Amino acid sequence: MENNQIKNNSITRQEDDFAQWYTDVCKKAELMDYSSVKGFIIYRPYGYAIWEQIQNYLDKRFKESGHENVYMPMVIPASLFQREKEHVEGFAPECLIATKGGSEDLEDHLIVRPTSEVLFCDHYQKIIKSYRDLPKLYNQWCSVVRWEKTTRPFLRGAEFLWQEGHTMHENEEEARTETLKMLEVYDDLGRDILAIPFSKGRKTDKEKFSGALETYSIEALMPDGKALQCGTTHYFGDGFARAFGIQFQNREGKLQNPFQTSWGVSTRLIGATIMVHGDDNGLVLPPYVAPIQIVVIPVAANKPGVIPAAREVAEKFKAAGFRVKIDDSDKTAGWKFSEYEMKGIPLRVELGPRDIEKGQIVFAKRNDGQKIFCSMDEMVEKAGELLKTIHQEMYEKACRYLADHVTEVKDLKELDAALEKGGYAKMMWCGCRECEDKIKELTNATARCLPFNQMGIEGSDTCPVCGKKATKVVLFAKAY
Repeated sequence: MENNQIKNNSITRQEDDFAQWYTDVCKKAELMDYSSVKGFIIYRPYGYAIWEQIQNYLDKRFKESGHENVYMPMVIPASLFQREKEHVEGFAPECLIATKGGSEDLEDHLIVRPTSEVLFCDHYQKIIKSYRDLPKLYNQWCSVVRWEKTTRPFLRGAEFLWQEGHTMHENEEEARTETLKMLEVYDDLGRDILAIPFSKGRKTDKEKFSGALETYSIEALMPDGKALQCGTTHYFGDGFARAFGIQFQNREGKLQNPFQTSWGVSTRLIGATIMVHGDDNGLVLPPYVAPIQIVVIPVAANKPGVIPAAREVAEKFKAAGFRVKIDDSDKTAGWKFSEYEMKGIPLRVELGPRDIEKGQIVFAKRNDGQKIFCSMDEMVEKAGELLKTIHQEMYEKACRYLADHVTEVKDLKELDAALEKGGYAKMMWCGCRECEDKIKELTNATARCLPFNQMGIEGSDTCPVCGKKATKVVLFAKAY
């Protein structure tokens, strides 16, 4: 059962204007605010707390697999940035450049990092000398600046928070394994924490990262039918190492260039979580990423014993390890219900005089509005069960939506109809850049990825654009 009753009139309905709904939720749920500089947002505590939960999960996973956190400078000398030609050409239009330091003109301009490959390479050149120094498994939590023309909170802006892993390896096989292993970590994050099923695969050469030999991505599908790239991993080969003179003495005593990867996800994941799960009442947060998992609300709080009992209940949940808030303010219970529904808290606990007499509490699930009565003796165990159930229900709902919005297409007419419906158009493709460009020109859709499962489409073995033999399966979609 879905909870479709509209209670919060301050939020635009999704079907009326999805983009405005998204902005309303970001603001009304107090996730962010706009700063005085276009494209730079303020992460308010509740929004930043969601990012912290993502950080906590990933940081643990990174460290379990031997990665170490470092921090690089936020500026890159322009002379250093120029070392890798393809990389520079890809990022030059988005760079923010400092030309003065205090009152002095800078001879070597400083680029505010749009990404940090060159910084890591400059450092690695100094510290990698032998095969015994490898692998280097580094990760950085930081912000980057890319001077985007259009902005939308969490999804696209001049500055965003992210993690960027940068690793160096002794051989190609090890580096390729790292690239795909980190993609799986991101996929696990979607399934286990965000309740988002990702479509994953390799990017086309047109869509790959500047300077990479291969780029892989996780893509999420939004309720308006658009795709959102949520993370990428890159295999560089030894191209950057050659450009930056990184060499090590291999096991045979000869000088060799190491093989490199990078990988990252950003606060764009917050935007994906908002859109995939939200409804006309606001956020619907998956339990394991929610900053507050349970909110306890005293009902008829002015009655004797209600607030002390509610505080005792909240303390028991906290002691069990749940993230809990109690609202014992003098605001009405109805206002509180609406407020925490908008903030997407997975479980609401209601407790009034009659509940106290019966030794029970009332759980209300945010994802579907279902209410469950539970004895106080069993409430801690029940809360854990309900949070697990909520996560699974949210994930399965998103999986159903994804499955219903992948359409196999065999010609341009079917492609156009599938994209108009929204979602992924799955088609055979010859692999030519010209056909990829033509689809973008005709439909404004882009190739999201070449899925790992390259099982062909029955009855289709030619490219819908040029009619030549098709060798690849690709997912096209309109995207953020």
